Amino acid sequence: MFAERHTIPSTTLRKLAGGFTTTVRDMKILLLGFGSIGRHIVRLLDHEFTAMVRDIDAHRERGTLGVKLITEQHFDQALAEADLVVEAAGVDVAKHFLPKVQKPFVLTSVGALADPATADALMTPHLHVTNGAIGGFDILEAVADQLNDISITTSKDPAGLIQPWMTDDEAARLEKLQEPETLFVGNPIEAINKFPGNVNVAVALAYATRGSQPWSQALRRVKVQLVADPRRPESAHRIEAAGEAGRFIFQLVSSPSPINPATSGTTALSLAATIARVEPHIRRN
Repeated sequence: MFAERHTIPSTTLRKLAGGFTTTVRDMKILLLGFGSIGRHIVRLLDHEFTAMVRDIDAHRERGTLGVKLITEQHFDQALAEADLVVEAAGVDVAKHFLPKVQKPFVLTSVGALADPATADALMTPHLHVTNGAIGGFDILEAVADQLNDISITTSKDPAGLIQPWMTDDEAARLEKLQEPETLFVGNPIEAINKFPGNVNVAVALAYATRGSQPWSQALRRVKVQLVADPRRPESAHRIEAAGEAGRFIFQLVSSPSPINPATSGTTALSLAATIARVEPHIRRN
């Protein structure tokens, strides 16, 4: 079932991204990660892909979808050959490899920016952030300096919130949860340290609403609440922002990925749209 690809023509994606521009045909994309998001991207886009993975044999068993697979030993060579780097492997991979990239790259694991040293290295003109599972950031970015209060409440199935640092009893209690329970209240920096795979959206919200203030201050301004809700098989996000510009409320409920139900299906679609917006600006050496 993994051998079939249903791609969106690049002309269609350029329409979605806002018009037609002379672009690089057969763009070479280096994917960092080839899990559910990476595989979904390869099905959506008609480009030449190389994917960096930990275990090539394991991915070959699942099917390569025509993608060239490499390990990190060949990262430098693959980077030199790529037109664009797309990260879809998690915060740790983003923090380790993206500071080495001196060409356009797309960051999916936005939580990496919660680390000050990583933020300093990545927040360059090469950086393109994808919004992932949520949207509505264009209006918030426009009025960022006129906002005083910004918050996000994320609700997810309890089983998807179990973390390695939890005791067996804590994990078992979450699995048996019958009613919604708030697991965390704080800012994005604290949230990403405790739930690195679940609150990238909180850091993305801080990035979109940073305005002219220092990045560290933007991170601390956003209030994050994470709720374990056994009644929600999908992820739900409620964003509220208020200030001189007005009051803004967004509520988004994402369907699961068709490849991996634990991941939001909109993440890969958002990433594909981000690549489409970046593509017209790619120029080969």
